[in-house]
Amino acid sequence: MGDGLSFERDIRPLFRDSDVDSMDWAFDLVSHADVAAHAETILERLEEGTMPCDASWPDAQVSLFRDWVEAGSPP
Repeated sequence: MGDGLSFERDIRPLFRDSDVDSMDWAFDLVSHADVAAHAETILERLEEGTMPCDASWPDAQVSLFRDWVEAGSPP
């Protein structure tokens, strides 16, 4: 679970340009530091299906993000 996960390789590509643009008021989804700092909140929103605002992520993507958070949000 989460072994070898990377923000740049595995997590950053999950966020579309439209997601980055729509959330720039709150935090920078391109920034590892910002996503890691808000990881629990982002995960909650992903699990609720309220983020991204236009459609829920597939379960596999939510699981990948959860694994990354549980692994300590590695860079």
